[in-house]
Amino acid sequence: MAGMSSGTASKVVVLMGGLSAEREVSLSSGRECAAALMEAGYQVVSVDAGPDLCARLTEIKPDVVFNALHGRWGEDGCVQGLLEWMRIPYTHSGVLSSALAMDKEKSKAAFRAAGLPVVASRLARKNEVRTRHVMPPPYVVKPNNEGSSVGVYIVHEAANAPPQLSDDMPEVVMVETYAPGRELTAAVLGDRALTVTDIIVDGWYDYHAKYSVGGSRHEVPANIPAEIFAACQDYALRAHHALGCRGLSRTDFRWDEARGLEGLILLETNTQPGMTPTSLAPEQAAAAGLTFAELCRWIVKDASCDR
Repeated sequence: MAGMSSGTASKVVVLMGGLSAEREVSLSSGRECAAALMEAGYQVVSVDAGPDLCARLTEIKPDVVFNALHGRWGEDGCVQGLLEWMRIPYTHSGVLSSALAMDKEKSKAAFRAAGLPVVASRLARKNEVRTRHVMPPPYVVKPNNEGSSVGVYIVHEAANAPPQLSDDMPEVVMVETYAPGRELTAAVLGDRALTVTDIIVDGWYDYHAKYSVGGSRHEVPANIPAEIFAACQDYALRAHHALGCRGLSRTDFRWDEARGLEGLILLETNTQPGMTPTSLAPEQAAAAGLTFAELCRWIVKDASCDR
């Protein structure tokens, strides 16, 4: 099914909330997107995704589903599979690319195959990580399939003991070499890398820094060397294609400026970037000349099945 043409999609369901650890962020994203789509002239129904989702969609009969879910079930191919089964056009990436991007270790394999720069990493059992250093410090421990810096542990070079992971961490986690440097990110819209943002924050770019007003400062466009700026855009576009992403994605980097281009490391690609007032992708779209309403309209017009 081709993308929706202008004027076709009069009724849009905005999927939000859901069951993941990123529920609150998704509710905020969903509210912002619903308001923008109403401003753009669509009939909008907001749906907090729960076990009755199939019945709700059958009852509402939307022309398009705008996926504003984050995290598991909404960003990992699950809801995309449901929408394919129901033949309802939807936004963002499809089943396979969503599942690939959400699995950090598998997405890294795709990035390595595409010649993109990523750090060494491995999967390990939670109890093994608690017992011993599974790789030489410094390293990072994180869930293999969550986003928004949920459950991230940094083990510094001088750490004598392994990290004491909380009980709510999954049984299998990803351990990766720590990449020092500045936080950079580049969004891709369709086949265009929008710009590059330098995320300036005191300390670690954690959940609080991402979603609290004043938690971080975004320099758009980033004041970095032209070579690094161009590489971020190139890598983001190549990552988007390597995973088979559609619509909007955002790829995050760390850059150790002392090492020049060799110090630029690709961390991960987000297939459902945040759409909150402090989110990075809407800021980049604005820098490229798109209002938030225009961005949401573009995403809806791009919706389809068979993504």
